[in-house]
Amino acid sequence: MRYALYFSPAADHPLTTTASRWLGRDAYTGEAFPTPEVNGLSVEEVHALTADPRRYAFHATLKAPFELADGKTEAELIEAFEEFAATTEAFDIPNVIVGQLGRFFALVPDRVYPELQDYAARIVEDFEPFRAPLSDADITRRKPETLSPQHRDNLMRWGYPHVMGEFRFHMTLSGQVPPEQAPAMRAALEPRFAEFVNRPLSINGIALFVEPARGADFIAHRWLPLKPASEIRKTAP
Repeated sequence: MRYALYFSPAADHPLTTTASRWLGRDAYTGEAFPTPEVNGLSVEEVHALTADPRRYAFHATLKAPFELADGKTEAELIEAFEEFAATTEAFDIPNVIVGQLGRFFALVPDRVYPELQDYAARIVEDFEPFRAPLSDADITRRKPETLSPQHRDNLMRWGYPHVMGEFRFHMTLSGQVPPEQAPAMRAALEPRFAEFVNRPLSINGIALFVEPARGADFIAHRWLPLKPASEIRKTAP
């Protein structure tokens, strides 16, 4: 069993519905959907290009998948998760767009926002006591010899390369898209997600996902709202 802390909209949020139908699976309900038709790409190509994000489900990684450390229990993890949600203030990413990270398409902020970076870093740190050290096989799979020094240091310290100063918030919508297929992919994604881009995205909840066995689909285990900012202000001294 592996656990992961994600940002995900709530189960009934329109973005969850739209993204689940695009990827072909809803992590909250387990419902599967037919592969969407995309002009210029075959159904088989679209299905293959969405395979990786379909397994991980629609999300933005905050604390990458981990096994529990020795002496830690799921009940303790959930207790910490509940405490974090109850005491952490919700906020907005001011603007998100359909963008690319390398050859991956994703919903991303239009620029780096310090509040978002700090939020993600806090989650990595706060939940680190629950993470078991990576196995040699896990480290090898990350191909540390190909990583930058900072990414390699993050992998060994935090179990994941893309954290702290190297963190970039992204809600993945595809696997690696070959350059010749990228225009068709973008042309399909932009109208499909038009309702959600070029506007703020509320970071108003946090999700605990689980992978029941290595290679299995990730499923939403718990979703909790963050504390509204107005409540924080009202109770502040």
